[in-house]
Amino acid sequence: MPVLQSHVENKLKENLNPIFLKVEDFSDGCGFKYNVFVVSKEFEGKSLLQRQRLVNEILREEMSEIHALTQKCLIPEQWEKMVAENPDISKENQVQKPNDSTKKCEFHQH
Repeated sequence: MPVLQSHVENKLKENLNPIFLKVEDFSDGCGFKYNVFVVSKEFEGKSLLQRQRLVNEILREEMSEIHALTQKCLIPEQWEKMVAENPDISKENQVQKPNDSTKKCEFHQH
């Protein structure tokens, strides 16, 4: 059963109180593959691996259905530096709209 993009977004918002959150379904709307870009104070003092494990733990129940999850997990200081180097990044939509759900998934039948 696919995981809704809005569900992933809501769980991350509730648990991480992000400064910036961008969730993108890259499985043509199937809900099986996601890119997550999240900036949160909750990551401060944690290594990259610990940050990613935290996201995985938050999405633990959903991970049995998600086939691929790429993560970019930053602390606010890293985010500020990234925005200073590329101001357009902060102007992007923070939460992406789901892809057209009428598309067929490459690996799944609907």
